Amino acid sequence: MTRLLTTTALALGLAAPAAIAEPVAYELDSSHSQILFSYEHLGFSTTWGMFSGFEGDIQFDQEDPANSSVEVSFPVRSMFTGWEGRFEHFMSDDFFGAEEGDMVTFTSTGIEVTGDSTANITGDLSMNGVTKEVVLEATLNQAGEHPMEGKPWAGFDATTTILRSDYNVGMFAPYVSDEVQVQISIEAMQAEGSAS
Repeated sequence: MTRLLTTTALALGLAAPAAIAEPVAYELDSSHSQILFSYEHLGFSTTWGMFSGFEGDIQFDQEDPANSSVEVSFPVRSMFTGWEGRFEHFMSDDFFGAEEGDMVTFTSTGIEVTGDSTANITGDLSMNGVTKEVVLEATLNQAGEHPMEGKPWAGFDATTTILRSDYNVGMFAPYVSDEVQVQISIEAMQAEGSAS
């Protein structure tokens, strides 16, 4: 009888569904998160710009990455071009017509895992009053305890290509390339009070 009860208990234990892990909240490390963009200038050169110092939230499920999500926003006027004249031109009515408080936002809508450390992150990119779906080809660089901060940390890279004209900033295309290459590298720390 004892053997029967033990066997039954073991069978029930094996049949019971495993606990489903929930995504853990992470906050972007603003000091180590950048978005670089580049475009071809008249066939003579590649011109670069950058956004940095922005904030965002990631719900990161390391066991089931498809269950993760990301949301990021930053002011258009936080753009860095390396040349004041170019910055002012980009902010003019030729391009963004950007005022203080105008934002760029990205909100993920789905994640397709493509490899052990890679995924395609689909989401809505809103800029200049236009929202379009984009796909980020993302790589998890590393996830684990930060050697100096002593808390869970994660780092990701991602790339995508967008068309300026989709967001009504296509002035001078195709002489200045309509396609803009985007490279993203971010670090994120586990939010206070979030359990891993």
